[in-house]
Amino acid sequence: MEANTTTNKTLRPCIEESKDWDNTENLYIEGDNLEVLKLLQNSYFNKVKMIYIDPPYNTGNDFIYVDDFAQNIDEYEEAKGSFDEEGNRLFKNTDTNGRFHSDWCSMIYPRLILARNLLADDGLLFISIGEEELDNLRKILNEIFGENNFRNQIIVRRGSKSLQAQFDTWNKLGQGLEYILLYSKNCAYRFKKQMKVLENPEKSKWNNHWRGTDRPTMRYPLFGYTPDKGQWRWSKERSLKAIENYQKMLNETQNTEETITQDIIDRWYSKQNEKIDLLRKSSTGKAEHYIPRTDKILLNNLWTDLLVGSSSEIEKLFQFKIFDTAKLTSILKRIIQFSSKDCIVLDFFSGSATTAHAVMQLNAEDGGKRKFIMVQLPEKTDEKSEAFKAGYKNICEIGKERIRRAGEKIKEEAGLNGQDLDIGFRVLKLDSSNMKDIYYSADEYDQGMLENMQSNTKEDRTDLDLLFGCLVDWGLELDKPYTTKVINGHKVHIYNDGDLVACFEKDLDMKTIDEIAKLEPLRVVFCDNSFVDSATKINVAEHFKMIAPDTDIKVI
Repeated sequence: MEANTTTNKTLRPCIEESKDWDNTENLYIEGDNLEVLKLLQNSYFNKVKMIYIDPPYNTGNDFIYVDDFAQNIDEYEEAKGSFDEEGNRLFKNTDTNGRFHSDWCSMIYPRLILARNLLADDGLLFISIGEEELDNLRKILNEIFGENNFRNQIIVRRGSKSLQAQFDTWNKLGQGLEYILLYSKNCAYRFKKQMKVLENPEKSKWNNHWRGTDRPTMRYPLFGYTPDKGQWRWSKERSLKAIENYQKMLNETQNTEETITQDIIDRWYSKQNEKIDLLRKSSTGKAEHYIPRTDKILLNNLWTDLLVGSSSEIEKLFQFKIFDTAKLTSILKRIIQFSSKDCIVLDFFSGSATTAHAVMQLNAEDGGKRKFIMVQLPEKTDEKSEAFKAGYKNICEIGKERIRRAGEKIKEEAGLNGQDLDIGFRVLKLDSSNMKDIYYSADEYDQGMLENMQSNTKEDRTDLDLLFGCLVDWGLELDKPYTTKVINGHKVHIYNDGDLVACFEKDLDMKTIDEIAKLEPLRVVFCDNSFVDSATKINVAEHFKMIAPDTDIKVI
């Protein structure tokens, strides 16, 4: 129900806190992520290919969010109706009831429903979580996404903590692991093969070409032998080609099976322009195929080669410990590589903006054109923290500054390859509607009130506020370029080459309206009090029908 209620909020642009506003395609949005996700529904429905979030773990100790949702027993019983009007218990409550978890579940549930709407058909969702809410989160995701869309429960390594080291007895062992849940939007989608780099590269070797799985169609003669059970690893055509390649290697290296060495084979193989198969008869008479030297291995769900969080990376950017424990970009880069190089990456629990940092870093490394959308509540920093003492009054200020510093560092290190790198971001802030509220019936108005309501937009809102409010309402993406043009002395906003044209100035006459119509925009918007007289307002639609019949018209 919460996910489906409408919102009367809007997003207001903040150019002064942005970086490279006119050219960037990245977004940083400040505000409650539930409201922001609702506002993004029209603009980004089915367009986001990668979502990563690191929500509060419901531990009561997180720095960013106050996330101890536990209720005491009386509060819980009263809230769920366990007592009648006289205070008598209506049914027995047990210690296993969900009073410690229900508020957390209620917080995350509607956000995940809205997030699923934003995911593209080939979209993926990654969620970091601790053991506190792991089981509940799996149940919620199975309900929202369907059990068939569960792909993996990934295990990651966290820094060791020794809070109980001072005691001789423990109530439980310390947590050395966290989890990342991976879900897809579409159960038929197959993501590309993922590899991870080995600390110690594996040397080349020869492997038995026979395997125990029994497929009669994969049994055929090789080197004069046909197995009566099991199967060869490759099809007949591929195996015969691999034998041919081995003979080619012997000829080109001027060797025989007796004189060829592993070093000669490896050197010859490294000079080939493409990956090829080699198959030979071993000294014991068995068929064996060549496995080349490799510094990579297939990725599985055990990611303990990477540390999930640490203050070290962000500390290097700020030169002091600004954040207790931030996610590391190495984990985020691995996650983001599951999707395409031009995807939109959304993180609506942005925190210190590690996800944005990882997107820029990965784009610099592989030439990608990924874009990010960060959403973060401007949670106040602790007045005793180093961040507060350094002037960062809320988490958003830390996140934006991290993106600025990380972007400049990445671009500098990339050199010429970083010239086209997008390290900017548009800041948008959640706020109340641009329009005035009207709560009075006709007989309650007096002349002073009517004069005050000549404009139905709030006095503190600018043209840019109104423009971006229209983008949200009309479902246009918020990262596109726009220009302004003066027509007959009136400022006209042209968004993304005519996806939307807006003019919010007063005293628009029909001559100006006709000039705007000649731009043939897909959509046009005016203010209710923009027109020089009532006749002009009435005739706007007719003039557009003659000049730009395909234009949608809106008056706010």
